Amino acid sequence: MEYRDKLVLAPMVRVGTLPFRLLAAEYGADITYGEEIIDHKFLKCERVVNESLGTTDFVEKGTDSVVFRTCPQERGRVVFQMGTSHAVRALKAAEIVCHDVAAIDINMGCPKSFSLSGGMGAALLSKPELIHDILTTLRRNLDTTVTCKIRLLNTPKDTVELARRIEKTGVPALAVHGRKIKDRPRDPAKWDEIADVVSALSIPVIANGDVFEYEDFKRIKDATGAASVMVARGAMWNASIFCAKGKTPWEEVKREYVRKSVLWDNDIKSTKHTLKEMIMHYSCLELPEGKGVIKCDNSADIARLYGEEDYYNFVVSKRK
Repeated sequence: MEYRDKLVLAPMVRVGTLPFRLLAAEYGADITYGEEIIDHKFLKCERVVNESLGTTDFVEKGTDSVVFRTCPQERGRVVFQMGTSHAVRALKAAEIVCHDVAAIDINMGCPKSFSLSGGMGAALLSKPELIHDILTTLRRNLDTTVTCKIRLLNTPKDTVELARRIEKTGVPALAVHGRKIKDRPRDPAKWDEIADVVSALSIPVIANGDVFEYEDFKRIKDATGAASVMVARGAMWNASIFCAKGKTPWEEVKREYVRKSVLWDNDIKSTKHTLKEMIMHYSCLELPEGKGVIKCDNSADIARLYGEEDYYNFVVSKRK
């Protein structure tokens, strides 16, 4: 994996599944992160080749639940992001998927309670010894690229110190979200503190935070000196943010997402969640479209709602 001058899709729960990753890549994303998957859950999965879809599925044993789905089209750019608080457990989980993805990334930035209570995500930021153990264990035992994504600590000095410790583990890149644990999305990202990290490291830093237009990719790079840029909400609302020619109208992007969700048999909860996020940004869930999405029970319902019933029938008929 090359981490310089890249446009990166950030990991987003229930959004970063295969259809959305492929959509972002079509619009210009160079690297696409999957949604965070907890190591405990992934250890319950088995690798299954899905000949009908042409995908590799990681399915929870004893169920039909697909925890992670990928395909050859994204092999060179997809990053499997893991939530973990234990080096050996992380390694066992990574070994299941490492040959089907371009990189493994450890989530060290999620501030949600379910991550913090399990000692994962941003809880790791206060445990540099554990961070070192996890990253060195994975790097020593895997041929696959290993990286991590962090948030800012309480002071710029603390963030730089941790970043330097991470660099010493031998990771080839570090993603930095320009907010602290207590910050909320409405709080401005602190690009100046990302710049402090960039200045202190020799490895590429991927800057993340407050990228909503294509022009913001250059703005944050100029402000921070970062090698690459990662975008979350800006991409979730309109995946064509990655396109240098300008954004495609969100109605068209939304329709293409629906088609990809049908084509790749995406989990209905994921599809509905992503569509609702798009709708809430541009419109309102109380209007007919929003209410329609909420009522949908399956992909056929989604396809019908968006006038893609013929496409749905065609795709289903072609599956083996």
